[in-house]
Amino acid sequence: MVEFLDKAGPLIYPLALCSILAGTIALERMLALRRSRVLPKEIVEVVEAVQPENDPAVAVEVCRRNPGVFSDIMRVGLEQADAPWEVMRDAVLDVGRQETTRLERHLVWLQTIAQAAPLLGLLGTVLGMIKVFSSISLAGLGDPQALSEGISEAMITTAVGLAVGIPTLVAYNLLAAKAEALITEIEAYASALVARLRGRNGNAPS
Repeated sequence: MVEFLDKAGPLIYPLALCSILAGTIALERMLALRRSRVLPKEIVEVVEAVQPENDPAVAVEVCRRNPGVFSDIMRVGLEQADAPWEVMRDAVLDVGRQETTRLERHLVWLQTIAQAAPLLGLLGTVLGMIKVFSSISLAGLGDPQALSEGISEAMITTAVGLAVGIPTLVAYNLLAAKAEALITEIEAYASALVARLRGRNGNAPS
């Protein structure tokens, strides 16, 4: 391993750091974006059970005791159940914009690593090739084997950069799609709650 790192040059270290960061972020997001965590079945059932004629206090308390993206959005809507319809709608929209960004947290770092890793690898290869040609200018082409070894060493960082960047890009796309799907589902639940409660106490839009 030490010999490999020596051959690859100094840019192998930031590539290794990118690999570790990408793996850590991808694992954390995989756990954070589980549907059972974002949309707990118990909270969904409590919210869906709320009707215009019922007191939403119990549902509000359940949401308060189980904080999360979905429960926090639903709690705000339930707390505004007796407010004018426009107020309730705007409150849900405002907190929704704030809370749903939590689902996309750190994904920008995955995207950045996916784009930067291959470029770092390419930079390492360019620096390696410069070193090879500098050696040629000094010693000539008397040793073809040494020349081929120098070129192969220069290509190591490109291979490593692609090996880091490609899986990171796949992970980013999958996790971003998962986050978007969950946000869409939360929006559907929020819209249904607002529509269901807007007739409460004559609280219908004019």
